[in-house]
Amino acid sequence: METANGRVVTINYSLTLDDGTTLGQEHGVEYLQGFYNILPGLEQGIAGAGPGDRRTVVLEPPDAYGEYDPERLITAPIDDVPDGSALEPGMWITARTAKGPVELKVTEVKDDSVVFDANHPLAGQRLHFEVEITAVRSAAEYELEQGRPGPKACKSYG
Repeated sequence: METANGRVVTINYSLTLDDGTTLGQEHGVEYLQGFYNILPGLEQGIAGAGPGDRRTVVLEPPDAYGEYDPERLITAPIDDVPDGSALEPGMWITARTAKGPVELKVTEVKDDSVVFDANHPLAGQRLHFEVEITAVRSAAEYELEQGRPGPKACKSYG
């Protein structure tokens, strides 16, 4: 069976940058093809592959986490930031926004302000995936309904 939309695919992969830095290796990752469980460009790169197939997929920044955007640098008065004086460059914080939580990297701490970077850590990076497809199966109806593989999600009441 080949990788196609609506099928559950199991992969092993390694992820590296242009300079050869390995960002991670994962084994036995299951996702539902066509449901944006993984980067769409990666899905496209392994479409049609079957168990035992290996693919190299290179994603340019716009197809991965976007270009680095200097306008996503945010300067906030230090008095408006909880524990602002305890922050140090390189730390990550979670900010609450009207659209939900946002991860911000502290890039600079000044006497009166803190500079945060709201770009994804991999923004502007070309990503190199070495992928092995280990299994492909038809998705169960409930997996298609919930948009991901795995146990049936519980419905919440109330």
